[in-house]
Amino acid sequence: MFTGIITDIGTIRALDQRGDLTARIGCTYPPETIEIGASIASDGVCLTVTDRGADAQGGWFDVSISAETLSKTRLGAWTVGSRVNLERALKVGDELGGHIVSGHVDGLADIVAMEDEGDSTRITFQAPDHLARFIAPKGSVALNGTSLTVNEVEGPRFGVNFIPHTKEATTWGLAGLGDKVNLEIDTLARYVARLHEVAG
Repeated sequence: MFTGIITDIGTIRALDQRGDLTARIGCTYPPETIEIGASIASDGVCLTVTDRGADAQGGWFDVSISAETLSKTRLGAWTVGSRVNLERALKVGDELGGHIVSGHVDGLADIVAMEDEGDSTRITFQAPDHLARFIAPKGSVALNGTSLTVNEVEGPRFGVNFIPHTKEATTWGLAGLGDKVNLEIDTLARYVARLHEVAG
């Protein structure tokens, strides 16, 4: 489990397609603290570490990405040099600063509008129709692994305000119109909707 609080911005160092896709991600995490088999959310996708180490460019870890994951997420758009939001899995006693995030992406949202408001940026996203009903004003979503609060909702479109800190501490400062982003809806919203269906 994760919280959607990004702890590092990684860089795609290498991509190797042999069966599954293997990605090498450069990071600032000390390699000796990363266990083989550990889970690291990469752009919001829970991936399993298969190797780790360090070289002249710094620390890195490898992950394997299945065809299924590539078909459901934006990871297929990664190229060498791509910047990636990273978060390590929760440990007992860690602060829950965002919201509960599973690292299982529900679908892709599109950036359809961007507008600067002072030092912040308001970004409007369009969600797939089947996921839009789970998104509510002042509710939570995870976008590219980042826990964010929804400002307003209009049909399948919803807006999020990005403060300067978020743009600096994550890859959101690099976002552009037309980008596709990994969307994970709030688990609580999913269960509330399911209970409403059963009760109805």
